[in-house]
Amino acid sequence: EALMAELSERVQEVVKSSSWWDRHGVDISILACSFLLLPAGFLCLRSAQAIPFLAGVLTLGVVYHTLAVKGSHLASHNALTESKSWGKMWAIFFIEFCSAFTVEQATYNHVKIHHGYTNVIGLGDSSTWKVPFLNRYVYMFIAPLAVPIITPLVALNLLRNVEWKAALRTLCCMFLGLYCHYWLLLHISGFQSPWSALLCMLLTRSLLAHPYIHVNIFQHIGLPMFAADRKLKRIHLMSLGVLNLPRNALLDWSFGHSLISCHVEHHLFPSLSDNMCLKIKPVVSQYLKEKKLPYNEDTYTSRLRLFLQRYEELMVHAPPITELVGI
Repeated sequence: EALMAELSERVQEVVKSSSWWDRHGVDISILACSFLLLPAGFLCLRSAQAIPFLAGVLTLGVVYHTLAVKGSHLASHNALTESKSWGKMWAIFFIEFCSAFTVEQATYNHVKIHHGYTNVIGLGDSSTWKVPFLNRYVYMFIAPLAVPIITPLVALNLLRNVEWKAALRTLCCMFLGLYCHYWLLLHISGFQSPWSALLCMLLTRSLLAHPYIHVNIFQHIGLPMFAADRKLKRIHLMSLGVLNLPRNALLDWSFGHSLISCHVEHHLFPSLSDNMCLKIKPVVSQYLKEKKLPYNEDTYTSRLRLFLQRYEELMVHAPPITELVGI
C-alpha cells in the first residue's frame, strides 16, 4: 500500500490547500441553480408553441438528472458536506425523494460493493447493468427509456432487505417525490389529463437516460476483471478497472466530473466532491504515469463503437478473469 499512501499524501496536500468553495461550494451551487430553474421549466410547459414547450422539457430533463444523478451520487458518498447528519438528510432527499430509490441499498450496492470490489467477478463487476436477453440495439438505444419506470420497481423489490422503519420512510419519500412532479405538471404546467402529465414525466426523467446507462457500462465493463480471491491492492485495482471519458459540458453539469472525466480519481478518492476530483486530476494522472500504472481514457464514441461491436462478449457472456503477471 506504499503507492496508495504516497498518492494520498499528495492529494491531501491539494485538499488541505483548497477552500470550502472548492471542496463543496461549487457543486452545491450547481445543485442550487438547478432548483432555481425548476419554475422556469414548469412554466415553459404551459406554452402551446413548440419551442417554449421543448425548452421546458429540456430544462426539466437536465434539472431532474442533475438532482437525481449528480445529487444522489455525491450524497451517497457524503461528499456534499462534512457533517454526517446533514449528509444523511441530503442522501434521503436526493436518493429517495428525487431518484425514487432507497438510501440503504443505494449506499450498500454502490459504495460498499461497487467501490470496494471494482471489477471483481461476482461482486463489483457491474453485472447489475447487464440484461443478456436484450440485443445490442434494444439495450443501447431503446431500453434506457424505461429507466424511470424500472428504478422505483427495483427499489420496491429491494425494500425487503431493509428495516421496516427505513422501508416506510423510503415509500413515503418515493411517493411524495413522484406525486409532487405529477401535481406540478397538472397545476403549474396546465396539463389537462393525467396521461399527458405522466407521459411528460417519463419524457423528462428519461431525457438523459441513454448517456446514464452508457456511462455506467463504458467506464468498467471491457476493462480487466479479477477473481475475488485474487483481488489486487487498491491502487492497482482502480487504475486497471476504471476509465475516464472526455469532458462534456452537459454531462459534467448533469452527472458530475466524478462520473465522466474524473472517474479514476473518484474511485481512488470517493469522498471528494466532483470539483475536487477535477482539481486533483493532474496530480493523480501524473502520479500513475510516473509509476507506470495504467490511466485509462477513451472517447464516448469510441466506447459506443466498441460495445456495439463486442456486445455479445462484453454484455451477454461472463467476462474473463484477467491474469496480471508481475502484480
